[in-house]
Amino acid sequence: MRVLIGVVLWVATHSAVGSLAVAADTVSFGTDWKAEAEHGGYYQAIATGIYQRHGLEVTLRQGGPQVNHAQLLAAGRLDFNLAPNSFVPLNFVSESIPMVAVAAIFQKDPSVLVAHPGQGNDALSALKGKPIMIGSDTRITSWVFLKSKFGYTDEQLRPYTFSVAPFLADPKAIQQGYLSSEPFTIESQGVKPVVLLLADAGYSSYGSLIQTSDKRVLENPDLVQRFVDASIEGWYSYLYGDPAPGNMLIKHDNPEMTDALLAYGIAKIKEYGIVDSGDAKTNGIGAMTEARWRDFFETMAKAGVYPDNLDFHKAFTLQFVNKKAGMER
Repeated sequence: MRVLIGVVLWVATHSAVGSLAVAADTVSFGTDWKAEAEHGGYYQAIATGIYQRHGLEVTLRQGGPQVNHAQLLAAGRLDFNLAPNSFVPLNFVSESIPMVAVAAIFQKDPSVLVAHPGQGNDALSALKGKPIMIGSDTRITSWVFLKSKFGYTDEQLRPYTFSVAPFLADPKAIQQGYLSSEPFTIESQGVKPVVLLLADAGYSSYGSLIQTSDKRVLENPDLVQRFVDASIEGWYSYLYGDPAPGNMLIKHDNPEMTDALLAYGIAKIKEYGIVDSGDAKTNGIGAMTEARWRDFFETMAKAGVYPDNLDFHKAFTLQFVNKKAGMER
């Protein structure tokens, strides 16, 4: 795993406070994948000094296929991490691991199903009974929702190898994807795919959830609040300001990332309201509600994922969000 050093210099802030400066709090933060536009707000907070202004020195560690930051968080080797969906905090509760979600940066999970145009696959309801390429991790997360909502069955499952080559070779193929990833790759090969966002069909999972330990929330709530606020401000800056500083760090940390893919990612995040929609429009980026957590939990409990008596409230806290942090931007 490659360790990425988040904050590099104090720059203007250090000059302004001079010898009176107080040492910043050091924070380690693990993302859920390799550096990409979906992490843009955090990189922007590093690049533009937002974390610094909140008295934080952030070490950012990117995720990847062989990295389990949830385990590292539970083991105390990370201060914060990103959970890709609402299942992760609930899984911590079901396993009696004292971790909690403190903000939901994505109001919509970016999970999609992708199909070819002109095949009658223009709605999720139309895919019932048809073969769909789904990865093993997805089979225990959003696939459960699709089975519950649309009557999909496991007989439809086909292996997904995280390559779009089988999709491009078969005009009847359907596969899972991530809003800003697979559709971009498919479009670059001359096919304009049908993209079906699960969130717009009622999949109520949050995405890009910031998690930390119950102990940190109890013993150092000020640090948690500053990290959440600074991350939120970073997202406002990335989406509505100049994203170039954040993009520069993303490309440095992930050389496979291109300007075109970053621009595509930002555009799709805005177009579909991934970050700034729903409750975030009134309460600010990062917003969460008890009602939405309840809806997600009850849906998944009904599907047999969790026992009905699981205390889902332990998966999250509203202590640090819904305060309109950064909305003045």
